[in-house]
Amino acid sequence: MHGASTRVRVQGGACNTPLTPCSASAGQHPRVCAAWRGGGKGAAGLSGAHAKALVERPTRGYGGRKAKLTDLSGEGRPVASTQKDPTDFDEKLGTSPGVWTGGEMANPVPSACCVVLAAVVVVYAQRHSQQDSHIQYERVGADVTMKCGSMDWDAAVTWTANGTDIDDSHLNGSYLILKNVDLTQSGQYSCYEGSSWHLKYQTYLRVGTPPKEPVLMCRSNNYPKGFYCSWHLPSPTYIPNSFNISVIHGTREMVCEKDIFPKNRCHIRYLQLFSTVKYKVTLTVTNALGKNSTSLTFDEFAIVKPDPPESVVAKPVPNNPRRLEVAWQNPSSWPDPESFPLKFFLRYRPLILDQWQHVELSDGTSHTITDAYAGKEYIIQVAAKDNDIGTWSDWSVAVHATPWTEEPKHLTTEAQITETTSTSTSSFEPPPTTKICDKGAVVGSGAVAVCWTAGLVLAAYGVLFI
Repeated sequence: MHGASTRVRVQGGACNTPLTPCSASAGQHPRVCAAWRGGGKGAAGLSGAHAKALVERPTRGYGGRKAKLTDLSGEGRPVASTQKDPTDFDEKLGTSPGVWTGGEMANPVPSACCVVLAAVVVVYAQRHSQQDSHIQYERVGADVTMKCGSMDWDAAVTWTANGTDIDDSHLNGSYLILKNVDLTQSGQYSCYEGSSWHLKYQTYLRVGTPPKEPVLMCRSNNYPKGFYCSWHLPSPTYIPNSFNISVIHGTREMVCEKDIFPKNRCHIRYLQLFSTVKYKVTLTVTNALGKNSTSLTFDEFAIVKPDPPESVVAKPVPNNPRRLEVAWQNPSSWPDPESFPLKFFLRYRPLILDQWQHVELSDGTSHTITDAYAGKEYIIQVAAKDNDIGTWSDWSVAVHATPWTEEPKHLTTEAQITETTSTSTSSFEPPPTTKICDKGAVVGSGAVAVCWTAGLVLAAYGVLFI
């Protein structure tokens, strides 16, 4: 238990057992705990004056002698006082048995104090451990009613959700009513008794949905060792789900060893190869709101599907502008490519086009593309399949390559060098050509007259010739 507490020191020893622990988990309403920590009015503990009066009250100790409780704030230790009765002195130490002197003998009063306080704490914990506390699952859209434990319907109570008080408009007597709940209303709900603020009921509300039919898939990517099955839900339920899978081969039930990661997958080892008996796999998913199931029935050969080829590399062929060399490796999960060889399917296209070109290869892990467009970047992928059974794998990771191209040659003549030099060193600019009657190029009225005279002479000559 956590929270503030009052501790007392007893003459003859220390008793550090908390008198009044305070925490929400111990059954106190948050308001009470806040008052306790703050030391204000209404705190669950004692005020400083009351505590001091309590601890300084004389108490009848062992053997009828008086023992005095000392407040924690005091730093001095009591010393042996003058004794009138010689029998009150310890024969070995010369002091009264009930007085602390730093010797080995302990006063029985603090031990009794600690035992009593410890018993109180145990009873307090047992009392609050008997409160109702559990998880309550409800469907999205449902109406939820919560009772305050064993409290009567007309009892005065306070409800909280995640530590926040709930408005009284949601109460029907001491019952909490939640209409059309949604995912945001999941959380911890607590009910406190109105007068004492003691926790009477607590539950954790989980709002969710029942599971839909799961999606199940079985595949053999390491034939002939075995196969695996994986599954998932088409939509989340927002509450915990449990999955149970069974595999039957004919009349025999087989063990499906679940993987640690991913957790929604298990492996089955083949006990008999080339069997014509079908396998049946059934998956059942269950949660607190319902359950659902699905099943698959298949032949051994139908689910064989290798993983994609690995380490695909494409590079240009020197001095061949239309060729690309492509190489790859068998998938590492395929256990025996010698006994169970794979064939491959290669596809490629330039990035500027959407149409793929395909090549199927019965053996080997390389191929040379001979019809590539010169200078165009290509995208290339490869798939694999058992030679005789099963289906094609998914495509490998795409790689990019561009065919070889010849680097352009830069030839320079002496005339080009001379012209380039003269152009870069000369700043001479030729004047613009001027026409005879260009008014913008002739300045002055005399020049304009000469221009008109010449025009008239030409016109006269033209008349004479006509």
